[in-house]
Amino acid sequence: MMSPDGEAQADAGRTAWARNLASPVRDFLGAETGSAVVLLSATVLALLWANLPGSGSYESLWTTKLTISIGSGTISADLRHWIDEGLMTFFFLVVGLEAKRELDLGELRERRRLAVPLLAAVGGMALPVAIYLAFNAGGPGAKGWGAAMSTDTAFALGALALFTPRAATRLRVFLLTLAVFDDLCALLVIAVAYTTHVSFIALAIAAALFAALLALRYAPEWRRPVSIAVAVGLWIAMFKSGVDPVVSGLAVGLATSAYPPSRDDLERATTLARSFREQPTPELARSAQRGVLSAISPNERLQYGLHPWTSYVIVPLFALANAGVHVTGSLMTAAVSSPITLGILVGYVVGKPTGITGASWIASRPALHGPRSPLSTPLLVVGGAFAGIGFTVSLLISDLAFTGRRLDEAKLGALASVVVAPLVGWAVLRVVQRLPSTVRARQIARTSEDILDLSQDVDPDRDHIRGPDDALVTLLEYGDFECPYCGQAEGAIRDLLASFGDEVRYVWRNLPLNDVHPNAQLAAEAAEAAAAQGSFWEMHDILLGHQGELKPEDLESYAGQLGLDTDRFLEALRRRQYAARVSEDVSSADESGVSGTPTFFVNGRRHYGAYDIDTLTETVRAVRRRAQLPGRA
Repeated sequence: MMSPDGEAQADAGRTAWARNLASPVRDFLGAETGSAVVLLSATVLALLWANLPGSGSYESLWTTKLTISIGSGTISADLRHWIDEGLMTFFFLVVGLEAKRELDLGELRERRRLAVPLLAAVGGMALPVAIYLAFNAGGPGAKGWGAAMSTDTAFALGALALFTPRAATRLRVFLLTLAVFDDLCALLVIAVAYTTHVSFIALAIAAALFAALLALRYAPEWRRPVSIAVAVGLWIAMFKSGVDPVVSGLAVGLATSAYPPSRDDLERATTLARSFREQPTPELARSAQRGVLSAISPNERLQYGLHPWTSYVIVPLFALANAGVHVTGSLMTAAVSSPITLGILVGYVVGKPTGITGASWIASRPALHGPRSPLSTPLLVVGGAFAGIGFTVSLLISDLAFTGRRLDEAKLGALASVVVAPLVGWAVLRVVQRLPSTVRARQIARTSEDILDLSQDVDPDRDHIRGPDDALVTLLEYGDFECPYCGQAEGAIRDLLASFGDEVRYVWRNLPLNDVHPNAQLAAEAAEAAAAQGSFWEMHDILLGHQGELKPEDLESYAGQLGLDTDRFLEALRRRQYAARVSEDVSSADESGVSGTPTFFVNGRRHYGAYDIDTLTETVRAVRRRAQLPGRA
């Protein structure tokens, strides 16, 4: 690891590894939150542009034809459709990538837990569609039923963060998962219900290309450029088939595997980088670059590269191209009583929260052998209310279902949901926060247990523990005595233990990063040798306080300072008596998916992100509150 200077100092308590790789879900949520502001700005700009003098330029620009020709083959569409069917493919690719990551590494890796968000998404689509059809049955607006079904991910998460900045992570992740599911269903609806002409030959070619893309996961180093070419071919085949090609983005995302970086791959990357440092040749530079990239899953690499573009450029550009409704007095008068506008608005604002809450309740019934819901009923209502924001997919389907005045009325319904649904969500949240604490505690006690990330439980007879065995909260660290970030975290941990007293116990496990810290293994064995003489924590504190002085002579000096039997101590180091003990810690780290230091677990759940005193305190408080609930201790 690099020493904590420069940028690392500016982001104290948070390594580059933790910032960029350890928590993609939180990065996803954070980007969506910031994107909501840009998206709202683009929406307002589109409305202003479409209603200012000279507004004809708005439609004139977005209906400009753009044709790409290669030989006799051509693809032609106006700029609006290049954005809707071209650039938006990347948006749905990122949505699919995050869904796949949750399935491989997140809460949904326990497949049984899919039932609640899946049925919640179904209920949150079915009821709004039923409400829309109740307004439009038998009328000319009936064919636009799909415009009332799908939550806008960016706006919903952004509004949740704006109105409830301290919203529970479970609520945000549930909302994200639900939005991914109904995006998938909405794209299937587009493909089936809003496709007028289908070329089955082109669809067969697309299926073959998708199969080739799956097979390329097992190809050697050259697979990346070939995969890009195949993915482009897949999009073209879908475009030619008549089915909305954005479906290809979601399919590719769901097929892109996610996995944590393994220590073996990281050590190989370090070895290749060291070889390049010794002989800086182009060949070794390329090998080092490949080694570093191969340590990170394709899923996370794609998310890291694409997500800022989709959040801050593509989706706002989509809003700019589609949200420009020329608002006139007659249009507003018509919209107030329009079954299309009212069907979309009421469907989202009333149907979404009702459908999500009701379907979640049904899915979690013990009589149906369903899993517990991840959220209490009050929070389900809050999440459902914020899920009632329809924009991106609603506009996509409206554009397929309507033209002229009806299209404008549909767009107004979707735009109105962006304003009304967050206000409803905020009002519901205020009511929930005023519920008696006993009622809220009973509700939380009925929710699902956390999935534990720690593979081996804390063993008081083996592990090194500070604090009482019966503490409500256990903070476990995999650390490296030579890692500067572990030294940096030590002060925060001391403050945390002093603040919480007997409510928190702290556990240290060794994870020496031998490929970057040459003295870390010996220091870990020295700590274990000191533990054999009853002085682990004293040696632990000295080693983290003298990370630049961990040579054998330094360790002997520290043993003397602590009054240890230095002959016994040195003999244990010479014979590597405790190497197997350290190796056991390393094996448990590998089983828990740990590849960097420091890595923390709080009551068996991995803690991602910053480890400054404020962040750790907030995390411990949340875990303590949950542990204090009846049946949760």
